[in-house]
Amino acid sequence: MKNLKFYKTVLKCDTEDQVFKFLISNLKPSNTEWSYFVNWEKVFANTKQIELALIIFNYLIGKDNFDDEFRFLLKENPSIARVIPALVVRDGKHAAKFNILVDYKNKKLAYENYDFSKKDISDEDIEKYLRFVKGTKLDALFANNKIKNLVDYMIGVEAGLDSNGRKNRGGHVMENIVDVFIKDICKKNKFRYLKEANADKIKSELAYNVPIDKSSRRYDFVIDNGKELFIIETNFYGGGGSKLKSTAGEYRNLSDVLKDKFKFFWITDGNGWKTTTKPLRETFDHNDYLFNLTMLEKGILEFLLK
Repeated sequence: MKNLKFYKTVLKCDTEDQVFKFLISNLKPSNTEWSYFVNWEKVFANTKQIELALIIFNYLIGKDNFDDEFRFLLKENPSIARVIPALVVRDGKHAAKFNILVDYKNKKLAYENYDFSKKDISDEDIEKYLRFVKGTKLDALFANNKIKNLVDYMIGVEAGLDSNGRKNRGGHVMENIVDVFIKDICKKNKFRYLKEANADKIKSELAYNVPIDKSSRRYDFVIDNGKELFIIETNFYGGGGSKLKSTAGEYRNLSDVLKDKFKFFWITDGNGWKTTTKPLRETFDHNDYLFNLTMLEKGILEFLLK
């Protein structure tokens, strides 16, 4: 850790232990904002893409002879077959082809291929699609009027799927918070900065040759104050876990890669660190610059950049 005048004059901390105690005791409880919960615009847009096919499939709701009605419906409207996977497979990949293990009990693995991307479907295809619907128990959804409308059902499915994106949204919120501080400082001081920049982008736009510790590395922010380059990584951990220990180790290694060439700042926050203080302290002692959002609020970034 660098012994900065900022720690003594602004944070009123005289020792490394006091600075680390300040860091841990001033972690933010959350970075949750309204956009964290559900991206409704995305939910309704995804549902809209298949809404007409869903309305046609509503015909099957409550039908007594489901199998025959299903065959009839697909013969009359073959294009709606492409929507069937969407009713049971919401992995964000819009998969249309499946290789399904249908038997292994006789010590031989038997597979059946399904392709819902076909424009023209045969009677054989329709029978296969029916087996898919019954195998996934999707037919039970239509039985006994358990649902009233597939469009409403799909909105619920999409909302549930969108919740899986919360982790990524949380990470972007931390970047957005830090970006507010960086943008303001750079505007006032006419510094140049990039977001999510890899070594090639930094070279082409800022003319610095930055070493990398892994080929896929994209730095959250890089700032050029006209004299030197500052590299910044950010993250937020609301809960604990093994990920925090590995992250702390990763940024110790990255500090070694960049040392003596560029200044590397790690800005991290979240109550998750309260249960994983040892690896954080190791990185705090090893790296020159490690701080949290409270330190950012108090002006440490502008102090270092200027």
